[in-house]
Amino acid sequence: MVLNYIWIGFFLIAFVVALFKLLVFGDMTIFPNIMNSTFEYAKMGFELSLGLTGVMTLWLGVMKIGENGGAIKLLSKGISPLFNKLFPEIPKNHPVHGSMVMNIAANMLGLDNAATPLGLKAMNELQELNKTKDTASNPMIMFLVLNTSGLTIIPISIMVYRAQMGAADPSDIFIPILLSTFVSTLAGIIAVSIAQKINLFTKTILLYLGSITLLLTGVIWGFTVLSSEKLNMVSSVAANIILFSIIIGFILLAIRKKINVYDSFIEGAKDGFSIAVKIIPFLVAILVGIGVFRASGAMDSLMSGIAWLFTSIGLNANFVEALPVAFMKPLSGAGARGLMIDAMNQHGVDSFVGRLACTFQGATDTTFYIIAVYFGSVGIRKVRHAVTCGLIADLAGIIAAIFIAYLFFHT
Repeated sequence: MVLNYIWIGFFLIAFVVALFKLLVFGDMTIFPNIMNSTFEYAKMGFELSLGLTGVMTLWLGVMKIGENGGAIKLLSKGISPLFNKLFPEIPKNHPVHGSMVMNIAANMLGLDNAATPLGLKAMNELQELNKTKDTASNPMIMFLVLNTSGLTIIPISIMVYRAQMGAADPSDIFIPILLSTFVSTLAGIIAVSIAQKINLFTKTILLYLGSITLLLTGVIWGFTVLSSEKLNMVSSVAANIILFSIIIGFILLAIRKKINVYDSFIEGAKDGFSIAVKIIPFLVAILVGIGVFRASGAMDSLMSGIAWLFTSIGLNANFVEALPVAFMKPLSGAGARGLMIDAMNQHGVDSFVGRLACTFQGATDTTFYIIAVYFGSVGIRKVRHAVTCGLIADLAGIIAAIFIAYLFFHT
C-alpha cells in the first residue's frame, strides 16, 4: 500500500513540477524529456533484470548448498544463548526459540525465502504466549526490531546488481554493509532493552555483543590508519576471502552431511532464473516512476535543498545524492532498490554516491512492511514501541553507513 502511494506520488509531483516549468519558465523540452525517460528507464529495467539471471542463478545455487548442508542450524546453535537472554519472558526450551533463531539465521545468510515463513511461524508461536491478543508483547517487539534492523552477513542481491552494472569489484561494499548493519542491529537491541528494562550487562550478552563490537571497532580503527589506496585494496581482498571461505564452508558442510553438492546447486540455481524473470515488471515500474520524477527536475530540486542545509553548516554534502535510498528503505524495499540502481546509473556504479547508495540499501530493512506483515499475520493492532525502536535502528544504520562510506570510499 505504501509503495502504491509512493509510485503515484512520483508521477503526480513530476507532472506538477513539469507544468510549472512549462507555464512559468516556458520550458518546452520538459514533457518530451519526461516521456523519453519512461522509455529509457523501462529499457534499463528490462535489460538489468535479464542480466541478473546468471549471477542470481550462481548465488542462489550456492545458498541452497548452505541451506541443505545445515548452515542455518549451525548458525542457530551459535546465537541461541544470546536469544535466551534477550527474550527473558519466554520460557526456556519453548519451541518459539528455535523458530526465532532459525529466522534470524536465515536473514543473516540472505535466505529471504526461508526467513519469511520461519518469521511468521515464530510470530504465531509468540502470539500463543501473548496474554493481550491485540497488543504486541515484549518478545514480539524485540523479535520484530531484530528483523527490521536488517542484520545480514551476505548482501547477495546488492552484489548481484553491482556486478550486472559493471562494478570493478562488486563485493567492495561487503565490509561497509556488514559494519553498518551491525550498528543498526545493536542500536535496535539497546533501544528495545531500555524500553523493556532488559539487563544488557549480563555475562552472556556482554560476551556476544561486546566481543563483536570490539572486533568491528578494531576493524574500523585499522582501516582509519591506512591510506585510501591501501584501504580499498585490503577491504576488497578481505571481503573476497571471507565470501569465498563461506562458499567453501557451505560445500564442506554439505559433504559432511553426504549431500549431493552439485544437485543442491542446480536446485537453487533454478530459482535464480525464475526470480530474475519475475522481477521484470516490478523493477520496470519503480524505475519508470523514478525516471519521470528525476526528468521533471523534482529530484534535483529536493537534493539541492538538502545539500544546501548541510553545506550551510560547514559539512560535506557529497552523501546527499544517495539519501533517497535511505529515506525510502523503511517504507519500501522495491522503491529503495530502484533508487539504488538510479544512483549507480546517474553517478557511476563505483562512484562514492553509488557505493553509499548500496551501503544504505544493506544497512537497514523495510521497517513498515515488516511491521505490517508480521503483526498483521497475528492480528496485532497496538504496536507499542515497535515503530519507535525500529526507526531508531534505521537511523543508527544510516548514520553509520555515511560515516563508514566516507572512511572507505570518499577521496
